Amino acid sequence: MLVLSRKDGQQIVIGEDIIVSVVRLEGNRVQIGIDAPQSVRIVRRELVIFDDESRLASEREPSTVERKDHEPTAS
Repeated sequence: MLVLSRKDGQQIVIGEDIIVSVVRLEGNRVQIGIDAPQSVRIVRRELVIFDDESRLASEREPSTVERKDHEPTAS
């Protein structure tokens, strides 16, 4: 992992088309801006972890689909 120090208003460039900017520093919070092509998916890590955990939980649950066998009717 590369760790960099940045001040308010400074930027980091990733590759040729992603720019991460420090927008505001307030107490122990940092507000960042990310300029990237729309094809680049940008998601907070905790949402990815939550999505992965939800998907695993749903895979462990038994199926709720009921199968109904129909008896032949007399004509």
